[in-house]
Amino acid sequence: MNTTNEGLMARMALRSAAWSERWFPDAWVFAALGVAIVAVAALGFGSTPVATVNAFGDGFWSLIPFTMQMAFVVIGGYVVATAPVVARFIDLLARVPKSGRGAICYVALVSMLASLLSWGFSLVFGGLLVRALARREELRMDYRAAGAAAYLGLGAVWAMGLSSSAAQLQANPASMPPGLLAITGVLPFTSTIFLWQSFVLTACLIAASLVVCWLTAPSERNARTARDFGVTEAAAVPALPPRTRPGEWLEYSPLLAVLIGLLGLGWLGHEFATKNAVTAIANLNTYNFLFLTVGLLLHWRPRSFLDAVARAVPSTAGVLIQFPLYGGIAALLTHAQGAGGVTLAHRLSQLFVHVASTDSFPAVMGAYSAILGFFVPSGGGKWLVEAPYVMQAANDLHVHLGWAVQVYNAAEALPNLINPFWMLPLLGVLGLKARDVVGYTFMQLLVHVPLVLGLLWLLGLTLAYVPPVMP
Repeated sequence: MNTTNEGLMARMALRSAAWSERWFPDAWVFAALGVAIVAVAALGFGSTPVATVNAFGDGFWSLIPFTMQMAFVVIGGYVVATAPVVARFIDLLARVPKSGRGAICYVALVSMLASLLSWGFSLVFGGLLVRALARREELRMDYRAAGAAAYLGLGAVWAMGLSSSAAQLQANPASMPPGLLAITGVLPFTSTIFLWQSFVLTACLIAASLVVCWLTAPSERNARTARDFGVTEAAAVPALPPRTRPGEWLEYSPLLAVLIGLLGLGWLGHEFATKNAVTAIANLNTYNFLFLTVGLLLHWRPRSFLDAVARAVPSTAGVLIQFPLYGGIAALLTHAQGAGGVTLAHRLSQLFVHVASTDSFPAVMGAYSAILGFFVPSGGGKWLVEAPYVMQAANDLHVHLGWAVQVYNAAEALPNLINPFWMLPLLGVLGLKARDVVGYTFMQLLVHVPLVLGLLWLLGLTLAYVPPVMP
């Protein structure tokens, strides 16, 4: 790896990415290690072997509804992003930028705004937009910097939007582990992602990210284009194969897509007409139903829709196999009682109470979550591990519970900027390696860390504690 022509920070980032790609095991291994560590800790603090294994086994399947909901976030986002009509829309968007540096900032803005709707959609949509822009050779757009910009949706603000798994989980009592529900109650979106403080934080992160993109984008003379990486054509959504037998005619006819789509739109219309819009969209089932219905209609033919689903499913493997372990960890934390009937969650919450005050809690929790997130790249599932003790600490310190969720959301995105795990779907679209883009995302990290921690502390001072509300 030749880094002679790179700056100091870029060289550090490239070496960090190369090291992590070589030595970091699969994310499932970290989740499994988490199970082992928490189980040993529970035993060490006096939990009996029977109580420990029962807690793990009882919790293992406790998150199946939430696991499937998160898998459908990925599937729904991919299906919508790869619909033929969306591909044509991407081609139109690619005509807007007038310079290579402007194109990079443009990709960053589109990616971050899209991630507020769905992080799964943002990754694929951003990658396809970069590939479409790469065809415009007159832009002299640096392909690496543009790829990093497409990743900013997941690396900067995704958890502040509608697909935030922590905010979605807290708003849906049916998806929450019983031990967590007893600590936090139900937190609607108006207490988390729809706080005005959240809007301010999100706007600041978007603005800062765009400034960094502009300042770090190579000049046209030094730009490395897609052709330099062997990428010579725009990414193409696979064409629908021709029908080969009469029994396939319904798969190739829009009849069923229109019928089911109309039924879906009718139900969605009723939901939003009879409920507050914030309440309706906060329901994960409604959120996923919306994306699947729109995706089906945009693909128009069931065969096209099903092919898109098949291509999306491999991206859900990490969610499906990791989240049961998180459920087991959450149960070990909240149900395996040790000496004096005290759980690990209670002990950890007391530790937070000792090291933080009401005012400093957001910054302390944010730093802790960001560091842990580099080793457990969960896309939000880590919240199930942290929530029992950090939210109990928030109660004890009288910290606004909704803001504690937002502290986690903002800090959760920070390690994504340099962790290769969540880059993989985007890198597959771009035909790049993590080391090609992480030099630019590392520069974003250097700016985001002090900005996020500072804003979490400052904005947290404007919120008063509200006791948990039980369903």
